[in-house]
Amino acid sequence: MTLLETDRPALDLEDIVESAAAALAGAPAREVIRWAAATFGDRICLTSSMSDAALIHLVSRVKPGIDVLFVDTGYHFAETVGTRDAVEAVYPVNVIDVRPSRTVEEQEAALGPRLYGRNPDLCCHLRKVEPLGRALEGYMAWFSGIRRDETAARRDRRVVEWDRRRGMVKVNPILDWTQEEMDNYVEDNGILVNPLHHDGYPSIGCEPCTRPVAPGEDPRSGRWAGTGKTECGIHL
Repeated sequence: MTLLETDRPALDLEDIVESAAAALAGAPAREVIRWAAATFGDRICLTSSMSDAALIHLVSRVKPGIDVLFVDTGYHFAETVGTRDAVEAVYPVNVIDVRPSRTVEEQEAALGPRLYGRNPDLCCHLRKVEPLGRALEGYMAWFSGIRRDETAARRDRRVVEWDRRRGMVKVNPILDWTQEEMDNYVEDNGILVNPLHHDGYPSIGCEPCTRPVAPGEDPRSGRWAGTGKTECGIHL
């Protein structure tokens, strides 16, 4: 039985967020995951870009069988799709492909070719933000793998947050991890990693909008290079 199935049906989710954010600030990732699994039961899922399976491994050790939402934009690298297939085969999770309402071909017919180059914000909204929003409607909470050290927009985030746009709880268990901690966890646990990481892609998005990064460059500088864009919109 989860907290939300007890005799507190009218419990305000925003109140849960405030108390949990304070209590779990600085807590180990596994403690955060245990709290979320105990609180939301099967009404929590995990989202993954299939850059690596670190969060998937962490969460599945506490809550095997969890739904993992993968937004299949239609523009992914073959290596990303291959990582998605490997994750489904290796980890005890239920991978769910989330797709936009239009195929790439249908979008191009309606809005013209290469929308990602002409209006990357709109393309991300149509192919990532909107479909994920629909997929999350059946849940009360979701796990995200964002980290403070990735972008300036993520530095003030909290380990448990109220996702106001979607009206649900967002849980960020590895928010305080550094890149070194992530690398150590991947190595120590033999975590599946997208092979593009070994080819100069430390941050992986859609193929048309992602380039390799030179040594010493910001790891996310290969995302939407030259546009000034740093976020797809899912985490804003």
